[in-house]
Amino acid sequence: MHHDTQATRFADWMRQHIAILHRVVRAFATGRDCDDLMQEIMLALWRAAPAFAGASSSATFVYRVAHNAALLWHRSERKHRRRVAIAGQIDWMIQPETGRARADTPARLESLYASIRSLAPIDRSLILLSLDGLGYREIAEIHGLSESNVGTRLTRLRKRLADIMTSGEQP
Repeated sequence: MHHDTQATRFADWMRQHIAILHRVVRAFATGRDCDDLMQEIMLALWRAAPAFAGASSSATFVYRVAHNAALLWHRSERKHRRRVAIAGQIDWMIQPETGRARADTPARLESLYASIRSLAPIDRSLILLSLDGLGYREIAEIHGLSESNVGTRLTRLRKRLADIMTSGEQP
């Protein structure tokens, strides 16, 4: 791929899908680590741009590269976080169009992200994709899992999240 074509594709992805990257980063990192992870994801997207053949949507490709980069980054950081169960019907806290917290829920949203960060990396990714409104088929495609496996895992994660949210337990 020619450098100019790669640069154009990358710039288009950044304009169209930057919110995806921010949500992935926020789900996998805190503090100064957010900047490091964002750089890693952007570098992974730059490197992956020539491999994009258009077989899937650009959003699916960006999700896959971003989540894989975040998972790899997490493994390399060797951060051991205790696993906390999260899920449930929580999308009422997030505005789907922007991915930002509704004005009345910043503390709950931060608690949600803290809980997401405490999950095993694959569970973080599954919950985040679900919160972004992706269906089981798309999530399965991104992670190379079966739709039924995704459905089962998300059902369990949602139940755990509901239990945590009703008990007020902190991750």
